[in-house]
Amino acid sequence: MSHFPSEQLLTFATVLSEGTLDAAARLLHITPSAVSQRLKALEQSAGRVLLQRSNPAKATEAGEVVLRLARQVAQLEADAGRELGLGADAAQLAVPIVVNADSLAVWFLKALAQVPGDLNVTFDLHRDDEQHSTSLLRSGTVMAAVTATPEPVQGCRVESLGVMRYRAVAAPHFVERWFAGLDKGFDGATLNAATTVDFDRKDTYQWAFVQWAFTAEGRPVPGRKGPRHYVPASQDFGDAIRLGLGWGLIPEVQCGPDIADGRLIELAPDRPFDVQLYWQRWRTASRVLDVLSETVRDVSARYLRRPGTVGTP
Repeated sequence: MSHFPSEQLLTFATVLSEGTLDAAARLLHITPSAVSQRLKALEQSAGRVLLQRSNPAKATEAGEVVLRLARQVAQLEADAGRELGLGADAAQLAVPIVVNADSLAVWFLKALAQVPGDLNVTFDLHRDDEQHSTSLLRSGTVMAAVTATPEPVQGCRVESLGVMRYRAVAAPHFVERWFAGLDKGFDGATLNAATTVDFDRKDTYQWAFVQWAFTAEGRPVPGRKGPRHYVPASQDFGDAIRLGLGWGLIPEVQCGPDIADGRLIELAPDRPFDVQLYWQRWRTASRVLDVLSETVRDVSARYLRRPGTVGTP
């Protein structure tokens, strides 16, 4: 069986996290030539090409397997150092996590802020849509994920966190322009024609809401019609809707005060859009992941609804 020295695994993981050999060399305080030599030796041991020398560097399919190993070795070394009481001399663990933008804006940073400092960890956050985040778990890029996927990725455990509730809202002057007859009943065709704000091209929530509108009216669902803005930042996304650029779905915890004081109007008060969120993490035993998971569980419970009754799927 091939032997993979820990320094080679560390170098490989660092190149992938930093993006280039030069950046990895600076972080590891070695020369780019030394980085290249370690990578070459690692690939010789594996008998496979592990790294695509692109910019940024990417792992090959075989490289994803070695990346998972590198992350796990780093995790075990850091845990062992803490258990041995090495303190500042223990290896510091960088924990890569993927989380969706709304969770990041609403509650996830608050959870990280409550992780005890004596764990000696840093966090490498990746932002991705909760419907797509498990791909980073599969590749070994991250150790844990906030996701909408209940099926555990191989080698991971999963637990329910709760429901993020969204409300379909628009600015008053936007409603006056597009939804003048809103009080007489919801009109799916008008909703589909109105300008929409989407987070990015992975964001399907607004379209799912349009589909619900037509289904509720007993009408066939047409194709997407209205123009759309793309605003890929949680706060800016909400601001775009508040300024009247279009309508969209905002987490209830973020838009509730605006609805209450009339700065936003809810388009369908009886129809919330609920997204069930889960926490997936590597199954390997680790005090760091155990403490992080407990903190995520506790903090998310303050901001997410209890699983159960769910609105628009």
